[in-house]
Amino acid sequence: MSAEKNGKRWTGTDVQQLKGLAAGNTPTRLIAHRLQRTPAAVQSKASEVGLSLKPVNQSPYNRRKP
Repeated sequence: MSAEKNGKRWTGTDVQQLKGLAAGNTPTRLIAHRLQRTPAAVQSKASEVGLSLKPVNQSPYNRRKP
């Protein structure tokens, strides 16, 4: 991970990207990679702004039948 944003404040653009990625059901680790943040930082910010990062379409029971 890049140390570029280590400890830096979240910008409005960062938060908008987070919201967009979360709305697209992007996994937390991928969001962290794209925003150059740690998964913990992403989870913390999501909680702070009221976003859920829980996957909504990854239930093991909704698999397509061949």
